[in-house]
Amino acid sequence: MVFRISMVDRDPAASSRAPATPSLDERAAELGPGGVLAPEADAEGYRRRMERRREVQQQRVGERNLEKGLVLVFTGEGKGKTTAALGLVLRTLGHGERVAVVQFIKGGWQPGEARALQLFGEALHWHALGEGFTWETQDRERDRQLVQQAWLQSLAYLGDASRKLVVLDEVNVALKLGYLELDQVLEGLDRRPALTHVALTGRGAPSALVERADLVTEMRLLRHPFREQGVKAQAGIEY
Repeated sequence: MVFRISMVDRDPAASSRAPATPSLDERAAELGPGGVLAPEADAEGYRRRMERRREVQQQRVGERNLEKGLVLVFTGEGKGKTTAALGLVLRTLGHGERVAVVQFIKGGWQPGEARALQLFGEALHWHALGEGFTWETQDRERDRQLVQQAWLQSLAYLGDASRKLVVLDEVNVALKLGYLELDQVLEGLDRRPALTHVALTGRGAPSALVERADLVTEMRLLRHPFREQGVKAQAGIEY
């Protein structure tokens, strides 16, 4: 007769170990955002749920107290990348801070944002240092030179602690076209003062830049009037 004995490795402390406590983020997700998504049908039950949610949210906010200059990337095929960055510009100016915007590739026209934001005077420096789309310029070497000039201007702002926010508009496109080296951009980001934010826009953000960023938003294209309806670029929407 043969006896087979199975041995199972066990953590001697496992049986006495308490279940893991859910994190604050997990508790917030479990409690949910409220509204019709909450399961309680009665007003008092809903109030108790939202009271617990508020307590958790206050704890979440309280333990996140780090302040730092952020790298924010807005990329993807959808519309809204520059618009998102310029929303940050307006918000930052509204807090009395100074901002710089350097536009790569663009420059064949003056966008409405540049006109509207002129009222902020020296608080905002705006540079459109391209000459338009590649199919308009038709001069690869000239485009490359303009991008390099724009990058030199960008470096000056990235090293200026008085500028709370620096926007590098369409810099991702300049990288994709080979007019700017990725190492140049990554080294420039490292030169920033500790509390200076930088927003980089444009399709095709390289993976190394995405990895370097603190925030990345990818705009997804679902529908566009130019493509589906033949609607031209309109003032206030595209520029």
